Amino acid sequence: MIAHRATLDVSRALVHHLARLLHDERHLRSTPAGSRALTPFRQAVMVLRWFRGERDIGKLGRDHRVSRATAYRYIHEGIKVLAAQAPDLHQALDRAHTEGLAYVILDGTLIPTDRCAEQTFSVKGESIDAWYSGKAHTHAGNLQALSAPSGLPLWIADVEPGSVHDLTAARTHVLGALYAAAARGLPTLADSGYDGTGIGIHTPIKQPADNQILSPDNRTYNRLLRALRCLGERGFALLKGRWRTLQHITLSPSRIGDIARAALVLTHFEHGYLPGIR
Repeated sequence: MIAHRATLDVSRALVHHLARLLHDERHLRSTPAGSRALTPFRQAVMVLRWFRGERDIGKLGRDHRVSRATAYRYIHEGIKVLAAQAPDLHQALDRAHTEGLAYVILDGTLIPTDRCAEQTFSVKGESIDAWYSGKAHTHAGNLQALSAPSGLPLWIADVEPGSVHDLTAARTHVLGALYAAAARGLPTLADSGYDGTGIGIHTPIKQPADNQILSPDNRTYNRLLRALRCLGERGFALLKGRWRTLQHITLSPSRIGDIARAALVLTHFEHGYLPGIR
């Protein structure tokens, strides 16, 4: 066996930020001093290693000289304290309105996960695998998110099973608040998967039936909408590319929402978007 050192490519400021959150959580739980195997700083390092893509929790435990069970417990604790810092939907929209954003971008993505045997019924009344996405042909969780015009993700909804359509998930988690935001002058841009969502949410105009051609005005509208909306794709790319654990979740799929919101907080810190962080 050959020992070697590796560099964790996150800033020390981010590690200290997470360590402070973990320290506060221990204080809240009245954890006796010295009773934990790892200090908050070392626990923060382990949690961030997991977010950066080290999915082998047994290896993480060995590297940090704790058991596999303790490593799982520490990572779940890190996810919890980070996710608790994420803005809720109304906070995100209020901040977007206060900062004068011209619009927000609604988008959805599928986060692949290990197989989870959970049955549900389709709209036709047939028994189906809840977490299996027919669109992606894999087991996954459906996440809805709002991004700024720059592509910075602003808010992430709780996870829905992969069999749930984007429009259905959006109706469950976000559309009501977006209607209210549009009434205040903050519209939403979305792709054709959200067609029919309602006033204030702008989607592409569909091609007419019988192979008719869209009018020049409608084609221009679609081009402009695509040009503005395309940066919204950067939101999930930013999260998945930086926090590679989101590329495939091996924990319970019900935790995908918390994991994504935790990654959102880490992203906001690195981009100076957290309150008080510059």
